[in-house]
Amino acid sequence: MDLHDFYYDLPEELIAQHPAEKRDLSRLMFLDKETGKVRHGTFRDILDCFEEGDCLILNDSRVIPARLFAKRVPDGADIEVFLLRPADNSNTWECLVKPGKKMKVGTKIDVCGVPGEVLSVLESGNRMIRFDFDGDFRSKLDEIGQIPLPPYITEEQEDYGRYQTVYAKYDGSVAAPTAGLHFTEEVLDELRKKGVEIGFITLHVGLGTFRPVKTEKIEEHQMHSEFFILPEKTAEIINKAKANGHRVTAVGTTCTRTLETAGCRLHISKDNFELKEMSGETDIFIYPPYEFKVVDRLITNFHLPESTLIMLISALAGRENVLAAYEEAVKERYRFFSFGDAMFIG
Repeated sequence: MDLHDFYYDLPEELIAQHPAEKRDLSRLMFLDKETGKVRHGTFRDILDCFEEGDCLILNDSRVIPARLFAKRVPDGADIEVFLLRPADNSNTWECLVKPGKKMKVGTKIDVCGVPGEVLSVLESGNRMIRFDFDGDFRSKLDEIGQIPLPPYITEEQEDYGRYQTVYAKYDGSVAAPTAGLHFTEEVLDELRKKGVEIGFITLHVGLGTFRPVKTEKIEEHQMHSEFFILPEKTAEIINKAKANGHRVTAVGTTCTRTLETAGCRLHISKDNFELKEMSGETDIFIYPPYEFKVVDRLITNFHLPESTLIMLISALAGRENVLAAYEEAVKERYRFFSFGDAMFIG
């Protein structure tokens, strides 16, 4: 398929710069994946989409303060360091740095009193930097780092905590699993009262989630790799729901990629469904046509034109249905991207 097959025209003013006043009062578009029909509501209406025995799967990764402002030693030049992922030693990180030309092997930096040194320059141009800190460097990040926001959010935020889900638990992401930003503890409690089983996976979102597709034929695109954990308890929740004829709803493309990675690796089918705990790296690229192994329904935000994320939801709901729904969303002035409104595909 061609990249342009997933293009839509988005007015810039519809890119949300701030979250909704209250998480669960963002707007919600319902998209029927079979008929393509849409209807409109608010996020709290999601409660009506679930029955006893259904399960909801959430990504509990927490966004780390990955953006650091450093000084190069000894000349004091300003350097921005963006933490991507830790090496085996938690105080050594793969980093994106800018400007990067003079950041050669052996270059030293200072981040708010914490010394660092460039150990190597990778083929990608990223640097491996060791931070000289007595203890786990992650514990220092809340003090010296900033929560990074996507490049399309350009306005200052009053509360960076709104870029975390209410159930964020495990440090590791450099971007939020944004479909989960709409959930409140109250909504989750109401779902539990209805008999909905809630499970968690962990997928640490990497900077590659914002990397554009540069190949005209989408099949030639190489997906970035991200670390995931599918716990045994979550696998059991899903197995129980499937065995009893209930539905699996993934919150976000990160959950979807995790569950479908497991489904593919275990060669799961409707007649042979047994999900198991699993962890590792995934670079799964889901685009039409793709037969979903685990996920029945999806809660997601509105994604960038020609992105791998809009390709994924097109695999679930049909490209024409998705583009028609997006056209309707533009017409109805929905808010787009990370701080924007939500879509329920079922």
